[in-house]
Amino acid sequence: MPFKTLGLSDPLVRGILATGYTAPTEIQSQVIPTAIEGKDIIGCAQTGTGKTAAFVLPILNRLSHEPAAKGRVVRAVILTPTRELALQIHQCIVDYGRFLNLRTLTVYGGVNISGQLSQLSRGVDIIVATPGRLIDHINRRTVDLRHTEVLVLDEADRMLDMGFINDVRKIISYVPQKRQTMLFSATIPKEIHSLASSVMQHPKTIQVGRQHNPIETITQHLFSVTKENKMQLLLHMLQNGSMYSVLIFSRTKHGADRISRKLQQADIKSMSLHSDRTQNQRQRALEGFKSGKFQVLVATDIAARGIDVEGISHVINHDVPSFAEDYIHRIGRTGRAAATGDAITFVARDEEKYVRQIEKFIGKKLKFEKCEGFVPSNPEPNQEHEHRPERPQRSDRTRNEESRERSHRGKKKSFPYWRKKKR
Repeated sequence: MPFKTLGLSDPLVRGILATGYTAPTEIQSQVIPTAIEGKDIIGCAQTGTGKTAAFVLPILNRLSHEPAAKGRVVRAVILTPTRELALQIHQCIVDYGRFLNLRTLTVYGGVNISGQLSQLSRGVDIIVATPGRLIDHINRRTVDLRHTEVLVLDEADRMLDMGFINDVRKIISYVPQKRQTMLFSATIPKEIHSLASSVMQHPKTIQVGRQHNPIETITQHLFSVTKENKMQLLLHMLQNGSMYSVLIFSRTKHGADRISRKLQQADIKSMSLHSDRTQNQRQRALEGFKSGKFQVLVATDIAARGIDVEGISHVINHDVPSFAEDYIHRIGRTGRAAATGDAITFVARDEEKYVRQIEKFIGKKLKFEKCEGFVPSNPEPNQEHEHRPERPQRSDRTRNEESRERSHRGKKKSFPYWRKKKR
């Protein structure tokens, strides 16, 4: 099905074709005609299926057809949890709308606000923003949302996880009640359903695939390894496998920096990406990774949904995420746009509980594998590449007895007071 049949304007279709895309994805085919009709939408699909274009294209189509009420006013607001995702959406708007006379602006923290103020003073049609910085502009009265026609909540479940929901509700209070609202996410927990029911009018829910499943083009691999040997296994894979564009996830910022340093010492070109990096550093890291300057990008979960790089061959979870939803979003960075990809997870003994949570979440048993040719320098005794049995549960009585034993252990013995002699 060509994009033209979805009801998009000729200049917009020309912009789409100029980017190299010729046919819409399933989520785009279902969402775009409904969105063009002006209906509220809840869109749910796995990461990497094209949700961004599903809401960007109808917005561009609407704004290019209908003139603004009073010159350059903010007509569309797209809220997203991270600056990387905001920049990604902004780039999509620029690429698809290259033949349209529309202005867009990204609004996020961590940079000098003066540049944003300057662009706002000249007028913009579309704002792509993180909630916190948009609240700053609202409080400064540098943003007027009274003429907003379309509101998009992108990655709504992530905004919930990051504690942005109250900010989102505050922003919505400044937007006209008569508007089109679209909410998109890879997962729709009950809290998001509650938010949707309070801010949307008879929304149409469009779901592609199962919420909890990664896309089928991703092959998942688990490797049991001690914490001490994770870096050794990582180097073995990078130096002996066909891994040309690798995204590695670390649980902490310090861990991401440490992994990147170790890789650089082994002559593997890499950079780290996390919230302590300046915006310029983050941009250089992403651009270098996209261009192939860096073979490896080491990131934390805050960047998991803001990295949209074509051709990522492997995603490696150096640390197992403690939330199953984060696992889905991490591995969804590969296998995008119907391409194939591999997701590799290193599992230490104390991380196996997280693996069980992931298996329950996706409804699938994951098998442990052995890495061919890898000999750990510090092998774990009797290490098995399978789930280890859980520690047997102790009864309350046993726990109480052990607690009493620990409390008495180490106490100084004192002479019973009833046997002390009176002077």
